[in-house]
Amino acid sequence: MKNLIVYAHPNPASLNHFLKQTIVENLEESGQEVIVRDLNELNFNPVLSLDDMNGQRMGQVVNDVKIEQDFIIWADRVIFVYPIWWTGMPAIMKGYIDRVFSFGFAYRYDQGIQKGLLAGKKAIIINSHGKSNAEYAENGLDKALALTSDTGIFNYCGFEIQQHFYFDKADRASSENISEWENQIISFLNENK
Repeated sequence: MKNLIVYAHPNPASLNHFLKQTIVENLEESGQEVIVRDLNELNFNPVLSLDDMNGQRMGQVVNDVKIEQDFIIWADRVIFVYPIWWTGMPAIMKGYIDRVFSFGFAYRYDQGIQKGLLAGKKAIIINSHGKSNAEYAENGLDKALALTSDTGIFNYCGFEIQQHFYFDKADRASSENISEWENQIISFLNENK
């Protein structure tokens, strides 16, 4: 399987970086192809400009967006790894989606009906966040996150979501927590090659 990892965290000592490396090592050990797009390392421009918008309407995208779209076309599965900040994705990841998941590439409308153009591709989403999963469930943020990202972005564009991991209390995770999360990811990847 051809796996594209889209990663957003500026700190190479972060939990997210560790989880990304766990995924890379597991996939490579199982003989799968892996490409990592580290948005911070690439200094990806997250700002959807008026020129971007006008170009998208005409089916034209600038070179940095075309490069990312080509990686998505190549992939069978896209694995998104990023923290939840302020109940959403980091700005660089949101900007990646704004610019790369463009009209005519990721979705279109046929006689007023939306159609996801990335159908046939699988997605895994891995998020860390500071609050507990219980706190997110108590105030409905768990449902809001699933609705805005899974339904509103990934399903909308046609992805089949294989799994969405939420690793909670990440800013105070114990080594046992991290080991458990690592094992969850590895087990899932080994079952879904």
